[in-house]
Amino acid sequence: MRFAVLILTVTLAPFAVSAQHSEHSQQTQHMAAIAGPSEPGQSAFAAIQEVVTILNADPSTDWARVNIDALRAHLVDMDNVTLRADVTSRDVPGGASFAITSGDDAVRQSIARMTTAHAAVMSGVDGWAYQTEATENGILLTVTGPDNGAMHIRGLGFFGIMASGMHHQNHHLAIARGGSPHDH
Repeated sequence: MRFAVLILTVTLAPFAVSAQHSEHSQQTQHMAAIAGPSEPGQSAFAAIQEVVTILNADPSTDWARVNIDALRAHLVDMDNVTLRADVTSRDVPGGASFAITSGDDAVRQSIARMTTAHAAVMSGVDGWAYQTEATENGILLTVTGPDNGAMHIRGLGFFGIMASGMHHQNHHLAIARGGSPHDH
């Protein structure tokens, strides 16, 4: 009798596990359907949505100063630089120099705004020096650092340099609140 129960248990166990898995999967799908999607579908829209949620939750928000259109314009600049700019780099003593260019005037304007603003905010952080120079088709950004900074800077490259610093989120909130975009 025990042998028969053992065989029956071993034989039916996979079906019990499969049934439990199926039931769990159905519950998970049902809960996801009730909660709805969580991704807004596009990163600029998500950034705006996040800021709007913060502003709505903050009773001290001065709605007369809020400027979501300015935040959107900044996000367009970010998109232009990240996806549409051409970048060439060369090693310089202590770091790297990046020529950020475009044949499109709107992208060149985005390059100028983004690169010079980032250099102003980040220069001196971690001992790195940022210098910008306007060129015919964009901006020349040179970043240098002390000691082993050169390898770090070269490893990050232009886009890693631009993504450095956890000031971006506060920067977006400051823009949306109608303040100077570089007051954090």
